[in-house]
Amino acid sequence: QVQLVESGGGLVQAGGSLRLSCAASVRTFTNYAMGWFRQAPGKEREFVAAISSSGSNTYYADSVKGRFTISRDNAKNTVYLQMNSLEREDTAVYYCGAHLGSSGSYYYTESRFYGFWGQGTQVTVSS
Repeated sequence: QVQLVESGGGLVQAGGSLRLSCAASVRTFTNYAMGWFRQAPGKEREFVAAISSSGSNTYYADSVKGRFTISRDNAKNTVYLQMNSLEREDTAVYYCGAHLGSSGSYYYTESRFYGFWGQGTQVTVSS
């Protein structure tokens, strides 16, 4: 059973930074491409960032490009989302997802490709 546990959310002022972590309890983390999504109140879940299983390829939503960075530490079974220059519009519950069975270079931007999800962590950006 795959378990994903997010942490690092909280309340931050606009312009500030947070780093989210997602720890995966899996046997072989390098078999999983990973992604971050978010869901604001009254809105659908949306893609934020994705990283291939090897970490060689990443992709970002236009709304966060240049401000957020996704990375992974395969030795720690953890994926990170460094969020800088936060804006009120970034307020949401952030979820990490895992896709099993990808090659080292593929990433996925649609939630339907992710078979495993964490419980989410709240990020609130105040003005």
